[in-house]
Amino acid sequence: MQHITLRGKVHRDNTGVVTEIPIIVTEYGPLLPLVDYFLKNVLVRSKAWMAKTAQAVGLLIDYMASNQDCFDDPKDLFETFNQRLTTGTVGNDGNDPSGLYWNGRNPAVVRVLSNCVSGFSDWMAEKLGTKPLNPWRKATRSEEMLAWAAWHQKRDRVFLAHTWDRETASLAMTRARNALLQQKPVIDHEPVKRFPDERIHDLLFKGFIVPGKKKSPRLEERLNLRDILITQLMHYGGLRMSEPFHLYVHDVVPDPMHADRALVRIYHPSLGTAPPDWMDARGKPTRCNRLTYLNGKYALRPRNEYALSDQLFAGWKGNALDSKGHFMYVNWFPQWASELFWKLWVLYMAQRAQLECDHPFAFVTQKGKPYALDSFERQHRRAVERIGLQVAKAMGTSPHGHRHAYGQALSDAEVHPIFRKKALHHKSLESQVVYTEPDRAKLVRALEAAAEREKTGTVLPPPDFLSYGFKDVDPLGLMSGQNPKLLRRS
Repeated sequence: MQHITLRGKVHRDNTGVVTEIPIIVTEYGPLLPLVDYFLKNVLVRSKAWMAKTAQAVGLLIDYMASNQDCFDDPKDLFETFNQRLTTGTVGNDGNDPSGLYWNGRNPAVVRVLSNCVSGFSDWMAEKLGTKPLNPWRKATRSEEMLAWAAWHQKRDRVFLAHTWDRETASLAMTRARNALLQQKPVIDHEPVKRFPDERIHDLLFKGFIVPGKKKSPRLEERLNLRDILITQLMHYGGLRMSEPFHLYVHDVVPDPMHADRALVRIYHPSLGTAPPDWMDARGKPTRCNRLTYLNGKYALRPRNEYALSDQLFAGWKGNALDSKGHFMYVNWFPQWASELFWKLWVLYMAQRAQLECDHPFAFVTQKGKPYALDSFERQHRRAVERIGLQVAKAMGTSPHGHRHAYGQALSDAEVHPIFRKKALHHKSLESQVVYTEPDRAKLVRALEAAAEREKTGTVLPPPDFLSYGFKDVDPLGLMSGQNPKLLRRS
């Protein structure tokens, strides 16, 4: 390895604001162009994008160091680099003179890594005048036609298609990257695995048990209310695993239309409207967003802005929000789940009130600190194993299986796709297809049912179908089964 990647803190001015980004360090010091590139994109790109870009650039650095005498043209270097990402670097004899010993990656991963390097290279070419590794060229006729087909397909799926500029698209369609990547195979929407419906109650009330309190008559002592509530938000509210970790204590209130149900809002971590409990110098509530609120009142940052390795980190995906207040409602299904949630929430809030919490986050540790994602994953694993299930994403028993169960439940109840999109907070109608795609068992049952319906109208070939002239086109009897040699071989 010719580099290391560190988490760096960058001070850009005389304020107290610090920007955390990945920094690649080689024998010549930090890779400063990459630092500048990240700082230019810090407000518009995610932590995950930065981490993936740092990974891609680091791989390129290692490849260049091991093959510096092989290329004179940067385009040839980049093209071969992409090929080695796909094929790996180990020969048929098990040796790799370069010392890289890379395994081959699938086309989708290679495309992401290649795009990351291409974007960084384009930026360097524009800002620093370097020669781009993967320059644009005039697209071939077939590439242009494929690009237009993709553009029209994407345009047909959005609601504001009339705002798309065809002239701008025309310019984009005439360009293609110099380096050609292996096409990834087309895969029909593979059904995701959901948590088994028949075991969810066992998980909630037999899996999430407080150690040593299994026989306690008091429900709030016997049950791990915190993790039950998080699981309910995913299974009956359709939230992603990271989203409950942005919930404040202020964000759950009785539903104005049903006082015995919970009304839950999940706010954008930084843009969401802050609670009105931070007073200004005049004693009036400070009107601000949650980024300002966390920083000013608690000296914290939104949880999606921490490093991926930090215990405070919780991701945030670009959901379709329900309000200019930058929040989304939790849409309970079935409705009785909101009543159960509210009853358990009241008990949990009584427990939390006994802890010293210097933050507004709802879910906390026994010491009052914000609850961590990996801690919940461990507790969820133990609960699943406690009820006799094996934990595996492919079996739907990981935390991800709950959102999938929610989407499938909406589909099974024949909720209209428009409402499913709204409930799952997707921006596109097609996004919810992956949660509602029938699995193979359903497909087989559907085909069997169709076969039963059609059985009465099915006409089987007559036993003497050879009399219909089939001998003329099958002289060897391959289709009739009358060739004795073939029968002996079988």
